[in-house]
Amino acid sequence: MNRRNFIKITAGVTAAAMTGCTTIPTRTENKRVVVIGGGAGGATAAKYIRKTDQSIEVTLIEQNKHYYTCFLSNEVLGGWRNFDSIKFSYDGLKKYGVKVVHNRATGIDPVNKLVTTQSGTFHYDRLIVSPGIDFKWETIEGYNESVAEKIPHAWNSGFQTALLRKQLEAMKDGGRVIITVPRRPFRCHPGPYGRASVIADYLKQHKPKSKVLILEASEKFAQQKLFIQAWKKLYGYGTDNSIIEWLPFSEGGEVIRVDAKKRTVYTEPFEDQHVGDVLNVIPQQKAGKIAFLGDLVDETGWCPINQKTFESERHKDIHIIGDAAIASPMARAANAANSQAKVCALVIVKALRGEEMVPPFFINACYSILGKEYGISVAAVYHLEDDKIKWIRGAGGISPMDGSPELRKREVLYAHSWFKNLTYDIFG
Repeated sequence: MNRRNFIKITAGVTAAAMTGCTTIPTRTENKRVVVIGGGAGGATAAKYIRKTDQSIEVTLIEQNKHYYTCFLSNEVLGGWRNFDSIKFSYDGLKKYGVKVVHNRATGIDPVNKLVTTQSGTFHYDRLIVSPGIDFKWETIEGYNESVAEKIPHAWNSGFQTALLRKQLEAMKDGGRVIITVPRRPFRCHPGPYGRASVIADYLKQHKPKSKVLILEASEKFAQQKLFIQAWKKLYGYGTDNSIIEWLPFSEGGEVIRVDAKKRTVYTEPFEDQHVGDVLNVIPQQKAGKIAFLGDLVDETGWCPINQKTFESERHKDIHIIGDAAIASPMARAANAANSQAKVCALVIVKALRGEEMVPPFFINACYSILGKEYGISVAAVYHLEDDKIKWIRGAGGISPMDGSPELRKREVLYAHSWFKNLTYDIFG
């Protein structure tokens, strides 16, 4: 499928999802929906419920006053994008009548339908939880939340992104940047390799004696052939002068211990030592904390859901979207969360009206910018089959291996347009 047709279909999916939702019935008067988490999933859901039915009271609980996107934050690390360009406020949601409460959710009472925050409680008829990710700090000895303030993971954007950028700028020429990749699943599988690429570009331009070492807890990674093709073209991969080196698990790539003082990581299976000037340690991941406090996770550390409605399998009238939800085969990515949020919004509006839900479609697109004029992407369309999310074969697609320089350059333009449109859809 070519990109133009994909864009047409994704627009049609959104239009179809909102069909039949222009009237405002009185039966939803005084119905209350609470949304926990103001990221790509939660903010979208809050906005689209209000757009669909203005009689429903929607409260968004988000502790931060601004949201910093993880998607395209790698461009900040490479010096291609201003830090403020990934910063968004919640003012745009307020014009739709969303009540934004900047506070931390501390508990969920599914029996009495209450959300507890640090300053009060909120009653709900339906609850949406979009908690994002948290980290399994126990999987890497010597690495914890406190250490991460000095050795950033930057897998939640904001302060961490700014810190990693400052460390790259301060590093001497001839230094080494180490990026550690955890075991799957984790948020945005292509992300670490896009990050390595933009950092390599920065080093190539400003610190040409420096290197990037990727330590990988697996044997392969997402879109590997496309990334390696780009690395060979742009950064000399596979040669003695390569800026990027990648070590898989079988070659001692899984990090098990960090010594923050010595700026050293230790890897399996023989505790090999790797010293870096800048360490970017990305731990294994799980659902965000409120999902655990609300008893929404299973033994995997993620949230089991009814994939037709995104309702929790553990508690009635609680819906979970975004990275925390077990929505395989959909990726843990911003565009996926945005798509899930629109479907979930419609599910809730229909349920509060006592109407049947139409079979939904979902989309996801992910862009990786590997050089200033070199981009790649993957896109997919999904539907429900036997109440399970299934990938539609032949829909979407991945950048071709034989793509021309002009195509790679256009992919960068597409990525920037995608970012602008997606963030407007979420926050605008």
